[in-house]
Amino acid sequence: MLRFILSSAKSKLSRTPINRFSSSFPNLCGKASRFGAHGSFLSGARGFSSESCREAIDYDVVIVGAGPAGLSAAIRLKQLCREKNADLSVCVVEKGAEVGAHILSGNVFEPRALDELLPHWRQEKTPIDVPVSSDKFWLLSKNRAFSLPSPFENKGNYVISLSQLVRWLGQKAEELGVELYPGFAASEILYNESDEVIGIATNDMGVAKDGSRKENFQHGVELKGRVTLLAEGCRGSLAEQVIGKYKLREKGNGQHQTYALGIKEVWEIDANKHSPGDVLHTIGWPLDHKTYGGSFLYHMKERQVAIGFVVALNYHNPFLNPYEEFQKFKHHPAIRPLLEGGTVLQYGARTLNEGGYQSIPYPVFPGGAVIGCSAGFLNVPKIKGTHTAMKSGMLAAESAFDMLQGGSNMETFWDSLRSSWIWKELYHARNYRPAFENGLFPGLALSAIEHYILKGRSPWTFKHGKPDHEAISEAKSSLPIEYPKPDGAISFDILTSVYRSNTNHDHDQPAHLRLKDPKTPELVNLPKYAGPESRYCPARVYEYISDDNGEVKLNINAQNCLHCKACDIKDPTQNIKWTVPEGGGGPGYTVM
Repeated sequence: MLRFILSSAKSKLSRTPINRFSSSFPNLCGKASRFGAHGSFLSGARGFSSESCREAIDYDVVIVGAGPAGLSAAIRLKQLCREKNADLSVCVVEKGAEVGAHILSGNVFEPRALDELLPHWRQEKTPIDVPVSSDKFWLLSKNRAFSLPSPFENKGNYVISLSQLVRWLGQKAEELGVELYPGFAASEILYNESDEVIGIATNDMGVAKDGSRKENFQHGVELKGRVTLLAEGCRGSLAEQVIGKYKLREKGNGQHQTYALGIKEVWEIDANKHSPGDVLHTIGWPLDHKTYGGSFLYHMKERQVAIGFVVALNYHNPFLNPYEEFQKFKHHPAIRPLLEGGTVLQYGARTLNEGGYQSIPYPVFPGGAVIGCSAGFLNVPKIKGTHTAMKSGMLAAESAFDMLQGGSNMETFWDSLRSSWIWKELYHARNYRPAFENGLFPGLALSAIEHYILKGRSPWTFKHGKPDHEAISEAKSSLPIEYPKPDGAISFDILTSVYRSNTNHDHDQPAHLRLKDPKTPELVNLPKYAGPESRYCPARVYEYISDDNGEVKLNINAQNCLHCKACDIKDPTQNIKWTVPEGGGGPGYTVM
């Protein structure tokens, strides 16, 4: 079977999805799979559907998502195969056009998990070559910056591009025999007659917006696995399905997940302003004291600087616009001089988990497990989740390997997770994020006590507040926010930024952003909450416009979608459902 070799990032015009399955996968319509007749597993899996005529391919392990967790799981599985003289087939399916195309993070990288996974990485040519040289933390007022003790413990860490690191991990996975399939979106969970997960199906390609089949139509493909690992990242669509179906959050005694939206730009700045390895975080202005969030500014290599802004999605004011808060932040007197004369190379946005220890679901479901940020292992006070995501993938791989070799079951993943350094780390960090429920300064005081005095050993565990979509206030009780116009040098209009993300979707395909009730935006969201979807989306996907009769309607520009998932989280009526578009669509990140 053909394996797809990772290539360098392509331009928006050259990223048209192609049907790789037609040439690389055998035609299995009507044929028996190696697991049993009619494409079913010998254990009683659902049979092959001749009506849909979807091809089916069987693997020992199917992994959804070629991010840090998914690729770490794949690499660890193949390492175990070599160590134990075993032969397991491992497949990773990725909706991005290329491995790394949908990966966005700060990122100050803690190499703890990588040291365990690939101990000799320092002797290889890797995209991890800018050690942290300074670590600053500022409290901002409108015109001043006040230095605070830095709690982030970044000594020994590295400033990296996570999209580039993931590409490198993809290469390592392929060298070990992992089959990578970028450009295909996992849209469906497959179940057997016992309601166990037996794999995933990719969505059909070549379907027109009206549902008709275009000339390039191709059925989706069923990728069946004895074990399925869901590593889709924050708010993964399939992971959310299985978490809900099997009540995994309740089974793990977890609270609801809480989220933030991170918006990022990578700049090229003047050489005399550049200091590789410098790390800065800020809190305070321009956000009000009731809204949790802050900024990051990391000096990368080659005169590049990563600058971003994070806003917790439990904010109250429906007039708040996270994108505009970011643009406003860049004009602060302590920030603007660094960017003046520079050029923006890339833009993007992604949600991140902030629930931490309190929100971890039971990660094991019949037939597989949820790993990485799909489960939610981000350490909020560190502002890091890559190392924990990687470690969770490695632990899941070890449990899957033992199960497939007949020695145990996937339940051991839960046990190994709770006895790992992930659990200890997140437990010690558990009270930092909910400490800010009462505002900025009480949060700073409580978190300082937790970090410097109690060191995570407090006898209490704070609870999170309302789910993010319930936290928003009505427009009539909120103050409108006026944002300054972009100057085109430091701040930019949103469509200019979206262009820099290399985002591309086929216009003629079914909408992947679906309204459960198409009337709700005009009847509820607009009159009650002033149409917040037109502001929380960092890509202007949602716009309220007047039709020919003067009636205001919600227009959805799905082709702009950055796959950040903010709409799926923050919509006050939970009327918006994010689903995967055709594989290969979305952003094309190269340095994020």
